[in-house]
Amino acid sequence: MPSHRLAVRKHLGGPSLSPADLTMTFLVREDDEEPGNRPMPTFTVAELAEAIRTLDDLGVRSGKLFAGSRVRDDRATQAASPTGLMARAIRAAKKARPNFTVITENCVCSHNTSGECWLADLLGEVDVEETKEVIAAQAVTQAEAGADIIGPASMIPGSVKTVRDALNAAGHRGALLMPHLIFDSDLYGGYRATMGATPASGTRAFQLDPHRPGEAVKVAVDMVDEGADAILLEPALFTVDTLVTLKEKLGVPLMPFSVSGEYARLTERRPDGTLYVRPLAESYTVLKRSGADRIITYAAREIAEQLTA
Repeated sequence: MPSHRLAVRKHLGGPSLSPADLTMTFLVREDDEEPGNRPMPTFTVAELAEAIRTLDDLGVRSGKLFAGSRVRDDRATQAASPTGLMARAIRAAKKARPNFTVITENCVCSHNTSGECWLADLLGEVDVEETKEVIAAQAVTQAEAGADIIGPASMIPGSVKTVRDALNAAGHRGALLMPHLIFDSDLYGGYRATMGATPASGTRAFQLDPHRPGEAVKVAVDMVDEGADAILLEPALFTVDTLVTLKEKLGVPLMPFSVSGEYARLTERRPDGTLYVRPLAESYTVLKRSGADRIITYAAREIAEQLTA
């Protein structure tokens, strides 16, 4: 296409993808841990600070942190530790760039020996109340460390309200909530293997049946009624229809999460070590035109570099 026609097409076209549309995903490991044979990229706390400064300079203004506990038990006792990896990562991120928006994962799966998003009672069944108590305490710790947006991810009914009430009681009314609206999928394997969060049961008890989008809409509405300020949808490309429906029904920001399986299938590591991300970036135009307010991705830096080249 001649350059002048391309320029006209861009001028007349809709809004394009920009670095500010992206939120970086950070899987955080301890400083003395080697990356090892993990399928997804990870960051130490020290590396996190440098990466955030680079992203911020490129125009990416937010990041979502995932961090677990090296020492785990069946009560996830380290989940709410003020000296735990998540709390240290939050503080490092806010110190690196105070205006960089820090979003967290609020769940017990990476602190629980079973890898489940819930704690078990004496019969091995889901202990709903104890699980909600632990994630509420975890959310308060994250807010006290400086997190801007807390991300309840267990999908346990009533957990968003429990977290909101706990944050309010602790004086953190300004901390926002963005719970995860999660469809059951095989696309989470890379994340689970990297973070040691593969559920012993083989499935997540409260994740949504992808054949029942109406249920997903109802759950999202319930989350907003419980105090959600935004909704995260995952996997991003498998929830586009729900994104469109929720855009019409809800008045809160919607942020699809482009999960590990999407990253693995739509990027390519080239012989020179660079990451080819164009197919992944192209998929994000689908999300943006469908109503996404931000897109959470493992490839925010590479896509931002492509957009600003």
